[in-house]
Amino acid sequence: MIGIFDSGIGGLTVVREILELLPEYRIVYFGDTARTPYGTKSPKTITEYAIEDMEFLLAQGAKIIIIACNSVSSVAADILREKYQVPIFEVIAPAVQKTLEVTRNLRVGVIGTRATIGSGVYERSLKTLRAHIQVFSQACPLLVPLVEEGWLKRPETKQIVRKYLFPLKLKQVDTLVLGCTHYPLLKRIIQTKIGRRVRVIDSSQEAARWVKSYLENHPEIAHQLTLAQNGSGHRFFVSDLTPNFEQIAEDFLGHSIPLELA
Repeated sequence: MIGIFDSGIGGLTVVREILELLPEYRIVYFGDTARTPYGTKSPKTITEYAIEDMEFLLAQGAKIIIIACNSVSSVAADILREKYQVPIFEVIAPAVQKTLEVTRNLRVGVIGTRATIGSGVYERSLKTLRAHIQVFSQACPLLVPLVEEGWLKRPETKQIVRKYLFPLKLKQVDTLVLGCTHYPLLKRIIQTKIGRRVRVIDSSQEAARWVKSYLENHPEIAHQLTLAQNGSGHRFFVSDLTPNFEQIAEDFLGHSIPLELA
């Protein structure tokens, strides 16, 4: 199985892309809804949570892992790779690569949690590969709670998104990285507020493409994965059965999912 974990509902954006690109494989998902958001926690705490998430997915039979959380990717991905002998994918490197492919004026905006933005991982990664690029980062701590509450179309959410993006509009960025897997759930609002000419990079989408490419080039790993039977056999675990998770998941994925309490 392909194991995917996140602090909450945001990782379902990765699930959707994997289901589209790799429908033949079973997925086991874990959303740590009892402890969301991760982005406000310390690096030490985020790492501890990530190790627990990894252990859970491996116990369920996952053979490869996707860290569907920018906060974990930014502070704990290397630690997890050293600790575990399975292929581990994160969402930052794929988004960075895509950003460098599409930016024209080398003025890039990044939005994410406080942990992701505070780590500076996007700016470092982009500047390592393109020294003259200008990166403007904006922490958006209210967006994950708004998504988890299901406030995807509320006027308050639109106002908050506008406030967060306004400084980036002033910087005239031509590319905006969604540095949190929750944010694609707000992609329409974000695109409207940042402007139609700005290319919005979805880290979930790019990560799924990397996994697909990896499996195509590593058949020995692909052969270890359990096949889905007519699109079934996927398992979705959460650490707390929150009121909005199931409905948001159904709206986003286009079908209901059976939730299990971890």
